[in-house]
Amino acid sequence: MRRREFITLVGGIAVSPLSARAQQSEQIRRVGVLLTFAEDDSEGQAAIAAFLQRMLGWTNGRNLRIDTLWSAGNDDKMRKNVAEFVALVPDVVLAMGSSVGPLLQASSAVPVVFVSISDPVGAGYVNSLARPGGNATGFLSFEYGISGKWLELLKQIAPTVTRVGVIRDPRLFGAVQSVAASFGVETSAINVRDASEIERAITALAATSSGGLIVTASASAQVYRNLIIATAARHKLPAIYFNGRFVADGGLISYGPDFIDQYRSAAESVDRILKGEKPADLPVQAPTKYNLAINLKTAKALGLSVPQSVLGRADEVIE
Repeated sequence: MRRREFITLVGGIAVSPLSARAQQSEQIRRVGVLLTFAEDDSEGQAAIAAFLQRMLGWTNGRNLRIDTLWSAGNDDKMRKNVAEFVALVPDVVLAMGSSVGPLLQASSAVPVVFVSISDPVGAGYVNSLARPGGNATGFLSFEYGISGKWLELLKQIAPTVTRVGVIRDPRLFGAVQSVAASFGVETSAINVRDASEIERAITALAATSSGGLIVTASASAQVYRNLIIATAARHKLPAIYFNGRFVADGGLISYGPDFIDQYRSAAESVDRILKGEKPADLPVQAPTKYNLAINLKTAKALGLSVPQSVLGRADEVIE
């Protein structure tokens, strides 16, 4: 088995190896964490920090062991990570995004709490949101109504946009497509399998008149975040993103759930499972906290004026 990486939290708090403490009398419960972030991604580190800080009553080395594996959007690496965790037989696995499907295919016994999943029922991960019924429960990444909000905000900040490329989660692309006509917009899908494909697709979109971009949640969008932002800026393409991290890194505008907050909530679900409850009985939860972020410096570079009605609703404004 290859070396497992142990989590280092932001702020200098460390989660250390536990082999030297294995003889303690109190049972140590094992929690695996499967992330599609790169290990050096600050948002991934912040997510894990939020998760661990909410694991109240659990102390690393006394009654808890946390193993984390990072796939950086690489499917082969992610499948290896899944196989490693299944072999370890942890008490619970916290799994993100595209790691969930392979994990559930590999084991129907290991309890799973997922985050960043758009349609767990359609994907076959749970029987229903209210009664998951299997070995998994967790948190929706979005509700489909958010697609209309993305188009609304994009049109408010860039009224001339009539053609929108969607860097997609396939299900969310369908949701955007279903409401596009009501905003006078045509949509097209953009895949994010590699860097060259992203650059070609965004460049082609920018070559048409009145183009805009919607970036929905996916592991690849996270991995290629800086490339997407830079390519959109180079072609002066207005873009709305699913996550405020894109805006902090130079993107124009974002609207979406507070993903870090989902990891805090996931800690509560993991705690309940460790104390004896079953994923089958824990309802899948929708996001409750949404954030709107705007980068005024980027808006100025694109020659856009952000309406006061949008600025007044923003949770974060970068000047």
